[in-house]
Amino acid sequence: MVYNWQHLLFPTTCLVCGQPGENGLDICGGCRASLPHNPSSCRCCALPLPPGAAGKMLCGSCSRKPPPFFRIISPWLYEAPIDDLIQQLKFQQKLPAGRLLAQLLAEEIPPQERPDLLIPVPLHKRQLKARGFNHSSEIARVLSRVLGIPWSPWLLRKRRETLPQHNLGRKERKNNLRRCFSFDNRRNHHHVAVIDDVVTTATTATEVAKSLGKTGVKKIEIWALSRTPVDR
Repeated sequence: MVYNWQHLLFPTTCLVCGQPGENGLDICGGCRASLPHNPSSCRCCALPLPPGAAGKMLCGSCSRKPPPFFRIISPWLYEAPIDDLIQQLKFQQKLPAGRLLAQLLAEEIPPQERPDLLIPVPLHKRQLKARGFNHSSEIARVLSRVLGIPWSPWLLRKRRETLPQHNLGRKERKNNLRRCFSFDNRRNHHHVAVIDDVVTTATTATEVAKSLGKTGVKKIEIWALSRTPVDR
């Protein structure tokens, strides 16, 4: 009954087109149907593969050199309207967009073998102070509540400031993030999911996974909202 009253007092509104939302979410049925799914992708790094690619295939990079993470779950491509929703959260600090994205992502997570901890990709402390919030933390916080999995914004840290990744080439991205993350695993977590917004070259995922693996984490997943069609 409380749930019904909440939606009577605060009706949902589609954050994409402004029409009434559906099923308690801030997105209408039409806009939800238009989300750019990532159906044919590498089973490890979620790299988009050609349409019709056989299920559970590995891309060339993962075949040649398996990454330090178990898998990336990235249900959508970085295209409209997912890209706009991410930018609303990341650059305009529109927290309802983060809540919606997390709710949608939660529905894409398989129920089997859930991790014992969620951790957002961190910002360096100076960047966090300048921006005022960490968009990945906002996604992780809602995912934690929806899925009932604990989360922490403090255990994974970025030890030094780095250049923006989107301005760098593939090799420069790797050098930029090399050994810049640290993870506090005093509670002996064995299965961890790292929360991010966009995976482009999987450099961040790789460096974070390395730092977690060094502390004894056995199974590392990356849960990201979207994937770009760029190989590592």
